[in-house]
Amino acid sequence: MSAPETVDPSTIAEMEETMARISSHKGVEGVMIMDRRGAIIQSTIDEDQTKTHAAVLSDLAGKASYIVGMLNPDDELTFLRIRSKQREIMISPDKEFLLVVLQNPNLSE
Repeated sequence: MSAPETVDPSTIAEMEETMARISSHKGVEGVMIMDRRGAIIQSTIDEDQTKTHAAVLSDLAGKASYIVGMLNPDDELTFLRIRSKQREIMISPDKEFLLVVLQNPNLSE
């Protein structure tokens, strides 16, 4: 996993504010922001889990984006949600970043 490109300090402040707001919701277990290559920029979960999730989720988001574009070249992936019995993973892709929210769906509002 490569290091993230330099991120503007005002962007970092905005990311931290967004992460704090999302983290305050009931059931949220963690929030991560990474670049499109999977390099971690900010995370509220421990380092090992962050590295594991970043590697696989950036790859998954890339593949999902590719599939959406392949099926319809005029379309693009705007949100990806995966739900299991114990966890829900939500990925919101941006041009430069991926916002990932991990939550326990059994505690959600």
